[in-house]
Amino acid sequence: MQKLSFTLDGEYVEVNQLLKLVGLCDSGGAGKVIVAGGTVKVDGKQELRKTAKIRAGQVVTLGGVSIKVQTA
Repeated sequence: MQKLSFTLDGEYVEVNQLLKLVGLCDSGGAGKVIVAGGTVKVDGKQELRKTAKIRAGQVVTLGGVSIKVQTA
């Protein structure tokens, strides 16, 4: 599994934007489609909310990619 890390600028990032910012999709709209497809997990649980707030310490997975979210 490929492991990525993402550093937050603020309190949270929306899951669709996170996918865009780490390069797993081209836009936030494409990120919403991916989330709606049911393939995204947050801390091991399926996430279907397209704009779910992801905070520091959470792990988002999509396929073979794991994204650890952290603070600066």
